[in-house]
Amino acid sequence: MTLQDKNGSATTEAAPLTTLSGWGHHPTVRAYEVRGEDLERITAGAILTRGLGRSYGDSSLPPGQHRVAGTVLADRLLAFDPATGVVRAEAGLPLWRLNRTFLAREWFTPVTPGTHFVTLGGMVAADVHGKSHHVDGCFGEHVLKLKMRVADGRILECSDEHEPELFRATLGGMGLTGHILEVEFRLKRIPSPWIWQEVERLPDFNSLLFRLQEASKDWPYTVCWADFLGGGPHLGRGILVKGRWAEPYEAPHEPPQFRSPISVPPIFPSWFLQRWMVQIFNRLYYLKVGSARHPGIVHPETFFYPLDVVGNWNRVYGKRGFTQYQCVLPHGGDFSPHHRLLQLLHRSKAAVYLCVIKDCGAEGKGMISFPKPGVSYALDIPVHDKLQELIDALNELVIAEGGRVYLAKDALTRQEHFSKMDPRLAVWQGVRRQWDPLGRLRSAQSVRLFGDRP
Repeated sequence: MTLQDKNGSATTEAAPLTTLSGWGHHPTVRAYEVRGEDLERITAGAILTRGLGRSYGDSSLPPGQHRVAGTVLADRLLAFDPATGVVRAEAGLPLWRLNRTFLAREWFTPVTPGTHFVTLGGMVAADVHGKSHHVDGCFGEHVLKLKMRVADGRILECSDEHEPELFRATLGGMGLTGHILEVEFRLKRIPSPWIWQEVERLPDFNSLLFRLQEASKDWPYTVCWADFLGGGPHLGRGILVKGRWAEPYEAPHEPPQFRSPISVPPIFPSWFLQRWMVQIFNRLYYLKVGSARHPGIVHPETFFYPLDVVGNWNRVYGKRGFTQYQCVLPHGGDFSPHHRLLQLLHRSKAAVYLCVIKDCGAEGKGMISFPKPGVSYALDIPVHDKLQELIDALNELVIAEGGRVYLAKDALTRQEHFSKMDPRLAVWQGVRRQWDPLGRLRSAQSVRLFGDRP
């Protein structure tokens, strides 16, 4: 099938039935993805919009052989005001291109996730956060307007002033409130395009959590890597990374040069990556940092997107794939909830091959956006036969501690668990049904979590 634009010219050929997955390669579905430069055209009749597929689970997948609209060809930068930093672009514009356009001009996205291979539409749908959430909040806090196609076919703009409930329901709404066509937001002025970084090695889990909270008082960007595969006193030890934009007198005179990633070939069997391999890597990485704080200038891509230097790194998990379980546990009087999480993983002998810990600030305007005041854990775990049992146990702990999980990473949470995590859910569902009473917009995730029809 060939679609035509408003002038009658052929613009997009609908893809044949193909296999789609998220970044974790679990689960997979067979569906039709139609791509084109005219988002208004290709979203007509689609049940979901999909960007670069960097959500880990099934949030960007249809629940079966349905048509989804792929945004990656709708990637134009539409307007920029150098006096205010306000930029407007099509939803398919990738973050990496936005950064490479504006970094040398000393502008940067106000919030960035851990990959720059994500579209602006995806950043809105997931209401992404990053190393600066304790300072800058989620991406949605900086979005000014959205152009959308809603379920009945209308195209409209929403903001805090016009259709504010739809606007807030769309920030973090996982694409279930309408197709995002254009995004308008404000870039952040930076003193230079380079990062001043300090790295600190911490010998145990308590030290890691304490220093993360202390560092977040003084540094705009903080993140921890932790070793959840060790044992004894080494369990939970890790590395704290702190950063800020370098001042002009500290930074190199030339702007950073950007590199193309080295791609991993699709040859890895599911058994390739073994626990003992990751344990050895963790020990070497921890020892490499040493006891000094290593202050100095680093490339912004190295700081914000360390895994992006390796293209398709998810292939090392093989065909079975992996999940990234991300939860936030609220701040409390002590670190006991966090130790309960760590001990649950240790008792379960969970193969946590990567653990990233961040400090989270205030809850944002997105109706079901993920972060809340507390500490977030992002855990990469390969798919195995007892993974569902492990996720169930983790979710029960998160519920008991007053936390919640991140929908952009989720692949296995049960409906009854998610409904207990977020008291805001009923309000969001009401707004969603107001704009889509027939349930036209849906995903594999919304079928699993919200009871939508397949």
